[in-house]
Amino acid sequence: MGSVSQQNPVRVFVSHAFEPSDDYHRVFEYLESSHNFYYRNCSNPEFATSSREAMKDELRKQINLAEVVIVPAALYQRHRELIDFQLNCAKGFEKPVIVLEKFGVKEKVPVQLEALGDEIIEWNERSIADAIRRQARHEDTARWDTIEFKLD
Repeated sequence: MGSVSQQNPVRVFVSHAFEPSDDYHRVFEYLESSHNFYYRNCSNPEFATSSREAMKDELRKQINLAEVVIVPAALYQRHRELIDFQLNCAKGFEKPVIVLEKFGVKEKVPVQLEALGDEIIEWNERSIADAIRRQARHEDTARWDTIEFKLD
């Protein structure tokens, strides 16, 4: 697998219901601003189809390409059936699932997400990038904050 680098970006699938959503875009804004983090987006909410079957086939393709699946909890409440399908698909392909709590709201994540999520995290650049590294590449992300001491 190797660690995350420009030559070896993590392939990420972010849950969608075939329509762009704030949370969908927000995940990528956070990843973009994460220092030294390289990814390839395998999700494509722009894929246009009216057929349920075609949607499911397309989701299978997108999820199969990814190394890790990210599910914003808020999306689950609006598109339960489609997100359930994506979760089951991820599990079928043995892809780790990272669940993002609702943005800006402290509330319990739906039971189904809790059951199928490998990791549940809050919205925070570092948490998201670290969770992806851990889940997709099994990288240890113990980071140390440097504290500067001044000796008089």
